[in-house]
Amino acid sequence: MSDDAAADTEAVLDALFATIEDRRDELPEGSYTASLFTHEKGENAVLEKVGEEATEVILAAKDDDREELLAESADLVYHLLVLLAMEGATVDDLRAELEGRF
Repeated sequence: MSDDAAADTEAVLDALFATIEDRRDELPEGSYTASLFTHEKGENAVLEKVGEEATEVILAAKDDDREELLAESADLVYHLLVLLAMEGATVDDLRAELEGRF
């Protein structure tokens, strides 16, 4: 991956996470993200979504459906970022964990 492509990917994740944090803090009416932070099931609602999306990623890969694999992977990453925000973790925390692995 070129440095530009890596920077673009980093910028997208940072922008998405910033939006998630904003929705968490502002709780705008009608926002799906805000609804995850205020759901009656609490954190379990997001945990269920992470599990659901992970299963859908697996099924898309099994079916060799690249388009669906990418769409479901994006859903999984989004819900994982929501979970990190719920837990008080950040994208930088995730980056540090990943960087420490290689």
